[in-house]
Amino acid sequence: MSVSEDGLPPLRDVIAAHDLRAKRSLGQNFLLDLNLTRRIARAGAPLEDATILEVGPGPGGLTRALLMEGARKVVAIERDARCLPALAEIQAAYPGRLEIVEDDALGFDYAGLDLPAPSRIVANLPYSVGTPLLIGWLKFEPWPPWFDRMVLMFQREVAERIVAKPGSKDYGRLAVFAGWRCECRLLFGVPARAFTPQPKVDSAVIELIPKAEPSPPCNPGMLEKVTAAAFGQRRKMLRGSLKKLSPEIEPVLEGLGIRPTARAEELEIADFCNLANALER
Repeated sequence: MSVSEDGLPPLRDVIAAHDLRAKRSLGQNFLLDLNLTRRIARAGAPLEDATILEVGPGPGGLTRALLMEGARKVVAIERDARCLPALAEIQAAYPGRLEIVEDDALGFDYAGLDLPAPSRIVANLPYSVGTPLLIGWLKFEPWPPWFDRMVLMFQREVAERIVAKPGSKDYGRLAVFAGWRCECRLLFGVPARAFTPQPKVDSAVIELIPKAEPSPPCNPGMLEKVTAAAFGQRRKMLRGSLKKLSPEIEPVLEGLGIRPTARAEELEIADFCNLANALER
């Protein structure tokens, strides 16, 4: 049997040996190209002193790359029991550096992990749960959170929505919340052909660095309500889409220097925060 640079079998052989067919119900698409997984791992550098949280490692392609690139420790959360034997083989090859947690990432208590600093999240997120996972991490309290950075892979269209700027068609609730709490940027694209099975869409890797003090400060719950109302009917003027939050919304908007006839995509992140604060008062 051939071996990879890390002394373990090629990922394709691992998948065949453990009969790991990707499950659509779990949003699984396996990334087999070690050059690509190592590029993602390097985006999370420096790794030597870091504890890395990985969600949805599957057969361990990115897990191996993180360890090869020198991560001090990787904590991998995997709900698919079929993948655990493959991950255990990596664990044996890197004694003391890989912790495997069998659990559902969506309901997991991340604060309870009590990871040492510096800790960061590096993951090829399952398509089916990527957005709700990110929203959960962005809502973490207290802020700044326990992680100093997130390097995450999403479907390309989702990644573009996260890093979108005001005035663009992709700008929406996700961009406002992510941009309020983090510095966000798209790092590089990953073509669909790199995955097994091949999805119908390309992917992209983004970086999110938590801001120590998101500005202006506001209540995250109220910010969610405001953006949900504004972008829920994004073709409407704000005086119409926000009316359900306050029957006197026009004077509130005018008091903040926001045109009642403007639409949601025209507002800066700070405008939404100021709106959240005014409506909460």
